[in-house]
Amino acid sequence: MGRTALVTGGNRGIGLEICRQLGAAGHVVKLAARDQVLGEEAAAALRGEGLDVTAVVLDVNDPASIARCAEKLSSAGVTVDVLVNNAGVFVGGTLLSGPDPMADSIAVNLMGPLQTARAFVPAMIERNWGRVVNISSAWGSFAEGLEGVPSYAITKAALNALTIHLAREAGPDVLINAMCPGWVQTRMGFDSAPWEPGGGLPELTPQEGADTALYLATLPDGGATGGFFRERAPLDW
Repeated sequence: MGRTALVTGGNRGIGLEICRQLGAAGHVVKLAARDQVLGEEAAAALRGEGLDVTAVVLDVNDPASIARCAEKLSSAGVTVDVLVNNAGVFVGGTLLSGPDPMADSIAVNLMGPLQTARAFVPAMIERNWGRVVNISSAWGSFAEGLEGVPSYAITKAALNALTIHLAREAGPDVLINAMCPGWVQTRMGFDSAPWEPGGGLPELTPQEGADTALYLATLPDGGATGGFFRERAPLDW
């Protein structure tokens, strides 16, 4: 039996495709969604493809929900070997006027991955093996100008910083990396279109966007940690 992977926000978009690719690679997949019905529907569809996927309820915006999920899995004897922090929000708006776009962005894009890491990474350290993939964005890259919606760019930059520090704390056996999936044909991808330089439509399929997550989730021992990747290659912070 393969290793067990937990993917947050796994019921649609890139998250669903990451679940599919991990399952096809032989992983036992826990598809985490905040809505139980939507999670079960997505997991059933992947099981119909012959993949070992079950749904779990996990809302990254609710620390109690994360704790309940971790306890339920532990009680069932499930060890999470691979954590993919995919769940995220894209909140439009400006910083100096109008409704505050930051609170929800911080809660989901930054604190969500931190809380899931606190729930699952310590056990990886004890077992001397683990992989964590944080789904970030080039819009959170200082090298690429922190483009796009302010709340999204700021919180993804913070997620990148979190990735570096988590990797330092976790040690060499638990590989923790961030990645940019590119501009993908998902609901979030289309929602972001008005802010994309040059306009147009998303360029990548979910299959293409998820590929680097699969790469990082299946890194060999001694592989990269504390890095930022796009298309399986290092990306400047």
